[in-house]
Amino acid sequence: MKYKRILLKLSGEALMGPNGYGIDSEKLKQYTQEIKKVKELGVELAIVIGGGNIFRGVQGEKVGIDRVQGDYMGMLATLINAMALQSSLEQNEMYTRLMSGIKIESVCEPFIRRRAIRHLEKGRIVIFGAGIGNPYFTTDSTASLRAIEIEADVVLKGTRVDGVYTADPEKDKNAERYTNISFQEVYEKNLNVMDMTAFTLCQENNLPIIVFDMNKAGNLEDLVKGEEVGTLITSN
Repeated sequence: MKYKRILLKLSGEALMGPNGYGIDSEKLKQYTQEIKKVKELGVELAIVIGGGNIFRGVQGEKVGIDRVQGDYMGMLATLINAMALQSSLEQNEMYTRLMSGIKIESVCEPFIRRRAIRHLEKGRIVIFGAGIGNPYFTTDSTASLRAIEIEADVVLKGTRVDGVYTADPEKDKNAERYTNISFQEVYEKNLNVMDMTAFTLCQENNLPIIVFDMNKAGNLEDLVKGEEVGTLITSN
């Protein structure tokens, strides 16, 4: 395998499927099967999942909810998704641990770096919920930070688009996909990959990012095997 330890970042919106809200059982099942294929290859796998299908802190501000309060509500939304994913993975005979950025001992473990690494070494899938436990940080930032802390080889950002483009491919038919691009080029071209905090963390710690289409069957497995899928972002 090209990567021994990976951090997979999934968006909460991806779990909505065609419903436009909540958790779609078919989409959850699909992601579970894709993750199982990778796990069977012997890869150490950590996952961060967003909560946008349930609640986003920035949305709360529009209806008068305090931003900090809204962000904590968003953290709880990520935990709901993480618990759903954990249940689905375990029903498919995978061992998991759910670790939270905020203390909810009745539901999951608090995040402790050494414990997280030990879980991975023992072959368990580690799911990080509730962000980093502080407001004003996105789940992209959580993914970057946790990947650095557990010494992951790469951040795999699973989206509904098959990479980074010169423009929004859903709006511009002439947009072209990058196969490889540097962190500096992403800055200079003002391309939308992650929020700036998350992106800078990866750049400063020389942690590669691959943006790929998670909805295409086999993509995740092909990536781990070293095949060219999506867009690779590196320092060079």
